[in-house]
Amino acid sequence: MTPRGETVTGRENLIHVPADDGDGVWIGGTLHTVKAGTATTSGSLSFLQLTVSPGDGPPPHIHTGEDETLYILSGEFEFFSAGRTFAATAGDLVHVPRGTLHGVRNVGESTARALTIYTPGGMDRYFTAVGTPEGLPGAGPAPLSPEQLRAAVEQAPAHGLIIPPPPDGGPPPPPR
Repeated sequence: MTPRGETVTGRENLIHVPADDGDGVWIGGTLHTVKAGTATTSGSLSFLQLTVSPGDGPPPHIHTGEDETLYILSGEFEFFSAGRTFAATAGDLVHVPRGTLHGVRNVGESTARALTIYTPGGMDRYFTAVGTPEGLPGAGPAPLSPEQLRAAVEQAPAHGLIIPPPPDGGPPPPPR
């Protein structure tokens, strides 16, 4: 029997990550927990669990190199793309093809949770570069700081992410 949380090598290269395992980073009021990253999947995907505070979510953005699929575990999210806005709740799946301008936020009154898969992998590296590791003093749900917003925008191009400025030409807005 293999110890919990280890990659089983051999023909299948199976990966097992226990429910309470994974590297988490806070970006604003969202905890991004990497369950399977680029390194462990040989680049095939990035699989994250999101824990999103009420009102939080990223500004509108575009992934140029990967598709994003979200499966809602709990709460109520609002998605917007191409002038369309819709709600997604527990059990709903939303697929965002690469190159699509989109945004999402938790519009509920309580914490919401979702699973996100990026194919191919790579986005886990962006979150790790920008976020504050879970467990550090001061880490936790908080409004996006000016420093984190700056890091998010500066790191974006290196990870194939476009965060367009709002129509007024200012910096991207923090999550609502």
